Amino acid sequence: MSDRILVLVRHGQSEWNLQNLFTGWRDPDLTEKGVAEAIRAGEKLKAEGLRFDTVFTSCLGRAQRTCGLILDTMGQSDLKPQQSIALNERDYGDLSGLNKDDAREKWGEEQVHIWRRSFDVPPPGGESLRDTVARTLPYYVQEILPAVLRGERTLVAAHGNSLRALIMVLEKHTPESIIKRELGTGAPIIYRLNADSTVADKRDLAG
Repeated sequence: MSDRILVLVRHGQSEWNLQNLFTGWRDPDLTEKGVAEAIRAGEKLKAEGLRFDTVFTSCLGRAQRTCGLILDTMGQSDLKPQQSIALNERDYGDLSGLNKDDAREKWGEEQVHIWRRSFDVPPPGGESLRDTVARTLPYYVQEILPAVLRGERTLVAAHGNSLRALIMVLEKHTPESIIKRELGTGAPIIYRLNADSTVADKRDLAG
């Protein structure tokens, strides 16, 4: 594969994903399915002939464990990830730990939908997607992108919303379209970038 490779992968299924809970900055572990998803992601990346030079992850355990399982599967367990709070999941504030159905009963279907799917309306005590983009993109520009442009094959193991912030730039999404961009758990996306940081091609290894 060519240089300037960036791979994004959302963590494997967590215990709270399984229970339909708002997770945010809370720190549940992976389920057995989530572990299997992370291992399968590593197998897919290894089958692509990839080896990573640089790895980034969040400060949350589910992303770190996913990252570790991928690297172990690829035979790169000696590669130390760089961890940053900038890559943490969106903070759901007062919704964190609540079942999504219970939240709908408390605040109403329409209000919960607005908090979940609007770009710039935060839940009480939490972050909107715009807030998440505002803390994630500077880290991408200052730390992740320079590594990719130096020709370092780079893995980012993070979360649905922090990865949406990167995908918004990479895939040129609008605030309206990015909120509809779904990311499967444990499903790597491989980008090859041009020298000007635009995307030359993209491959989704979901399924």
